[in-house]
Amino acid sequence: MLSLTVSERLALKSRAHALKPTVMIGNAGLTESVLNEIAQTLKIHEIIKIRVLNDDREQREALLEAICTQLNAAPVQHIGKILVIYQPNPMPTRLKSKKCPATKANR
Repeated sequence: MLSLTVSERLALKSRAHALKPTVMIGNAGLTESVLNEIAQTLKIHEIIKIRVLNDDREQREALLEAICTQLNAAPVQHIGKILVIYQPNPMPTRLKSKKCPATKANR
């Protein structure tokens, strides 16, 4: 499991504030398919929110710890039924920008 400094955690919390949950853990719990979906989503976005449909706080804490240890990710935040997880992407995907065609204004 990755560890974060306080300043890193605060920066990640601010990045995650506007995000919506991308993965949902239902009554079946943490299955292999859910774990694979979390791993794929983390590779794309680096930081994600997960909604857990479980009322027991201790079970949600256990889920957060299990996800982070299995995926080598860092827990950022746990508020209510929302978990925020971060995993740095070693090779971030960047969108290639297209060059604007030459116009009279650009010359």
